[in-house]
Amino acid sequence: MSPRRNRPRGGESPAESRSGVEGDRFGLQSTESWQGEEWSVRHVAGASAAGKRYRCPGCDQEIPSGVPHLVAWPEYGGVDDRRHWHKACWNARDRRTTKVQRSRNAPRY
Repeated sequence: MSPRRNRPRGGESPAESRSGVEGDRFGLQSTESWQGEEWSVRHVAGASAAGKRYRCPGCDQEIPSGVPHLVAWPEYGGVDDRRHWHKACWNARDRRTTKVQRSRNAPRY
């Protein structure tokens, strides 16, 4: 009996799956088109999201630490362009308004 092959055959790297989604140590990362730009989208697991709270730009609600969510940024943007979204808010981003009414003392993000 021959030994089992654990490596994929062909030129495909082990970090890439067959669906075009790239895996890394923080979660699954993909690229999506939105508003005429390419956006990098990374899924963050709940265990990886410990320690900080974020404000979702889609619903203006807080994302508590330990809650799974998405991080999205323009393909050619920097670290300051990253935004943390609820998964449902990211999926409904075309139906959401960009001008969210906030109270006077609320933080921007």
